[in-house]
Amino acid sequence: MNIYVGNLSFQASEEELEALFGNYGEVTSVKIMTDRETGRSRGFAFVEMANDDDARQAIEDLHESEYKTRNLVVNEAKPRTNSNDRPPRRPYNSGGNGGNGGGNGGNRGFRRDY
Repeated sequence: MNIYVGNLSFQASEEELEALFGNYGEVTSVKIMTDRETGRSRGFAFVEMANDDDARQAIEDLHESEYKTRNLVVNEAKPRTNSNDRPPRRPYNSGGNGGNGGGNGGNRGFRRDY
């Protein structure tokens, strides 16, 4: 089972999470998510456990428990959605309709004879 661990201290390491969840059963992988540019922890991780019953017990015991001065959010990870299922991202500076002369530009250059 894949487990989401949120509200994670930025000082937590993958080895420490493996030890924490290892108290409940076999941990097959631990991945702390990091920022691409800075390499700093994003404050959440995914822990994969071999046995679903062990994973459920870990979720029950560790959810909202204090770890490194923070209350953890621990639950079963939702499966990743296919990127084709998500709406397309808009660039930050796309402007959309309007702004900076966007839209119809206030009908500049258009003359109507009445």
